[in-house]
Amino acid sequence: MTKRLTEVARKAGVSEATVSRVLNGRGGVSEATRTAVLTALDVLGYERPTKLRGERARLVGLVLPELQNPIFPALAEVVTGSLAQRGFTPALCARTIGGVPESGYVEMLLDHQVSGVIFAGGSYALADASHEHYRRLTDRGLPVVLVNAGVEELGFPRVSTDDAVAVEQAYGHLRSLGHERIGMVLGPADHVPSRRKLDAMVRAAGWGEDRSLVERSSFSMEGARVAATKLIERGATGIVCASDVLALGTIRAARRLGCAVPADVSVVGFDDSAFMTCTDPPLTTVRQPIETMGQAAVDLLVTQIEGAGVLHDEL
Repeated sequence: MTKRLTEVARKAGVSEATVSRVLNGRGGVSEATRTAVLTALDVLGYERPTKLRGERARLVGLVLPELQNPIFPALAEVVTGSLAQRGFTPALCARTIGGVPESGYVEMLLDHQVSGVIFAGGSYALADASHEHYRRLTDRGLPVVLVNAGVEELGFPRVSTDDAVAVEQAYGHLRSLGHERIGMVLGPADHVPSRRKLDAMVRAAGWGEDRSLVERSSFSMEGARVAATKLIERGATGIVCASDVLALGTIRAARRLGCAVPADVSVVGFDDSAFMTCTDPPLTTVRQPIETMGQAAVDLLVTQIEGAGVLHDEL
């Protein structure tokens, strides 16, 4: 108990006596100090006393699918900074192979009485995945915001890039360079943003039933290398990719086949994540406005937390 008081006091920037008064429900503590103590308790992973568990902390969960793709740390930087400016403490939850699943993080965040959750690239983007843990958040009435496209039936507010415009820009750029055989490396078949990108390409390119210039991949460089190899062997000279990571794998595939980039094969990525200007040549990519999207997601979440209504559709 003494160790806990010391750690919480240090984290909150108050005395151990003040922490004790808050935990025991005594008076003489300002609301701001009381909030700081409870938030410190949540961040350090200690359980609140039973009589305080019904109150939500000023703690907000940010759940990411990974941190290897530079676009997710970039989003985390924007979101955590914006939350801190609003007086909230961000709790970053990043999934790893063999680690805690998204549903597990949801349980942990609920146990910590968070005020709300922002998800990016989670199971909501996969039509065939289980969405039961999101319904638990709905049942609790917890404010939630999703970043980028997902399944419609969850009913959460979403902030997303316009996938159709992105593909139109990429396709138009490749066509302007003279490419006629333009393929795509996309995510899994049930990945909603990839579905939207494919629909946009079908419209832009006037494709019929033939999908020979489309390959699916996990969002990894090695998966993209395998997928892009097939497209190049089928004669694709321009390739639109659903992420920068997929684009890097596509460039690797081209070079392993003895093709020069962009002389023989032109590649367009999606994200404009960090270090893409450092590739040789610098990667042509469609930029996601991460700073604007991250701030918009926080605005939507805080508006819900403060009790104001928001439109549960896509921004």
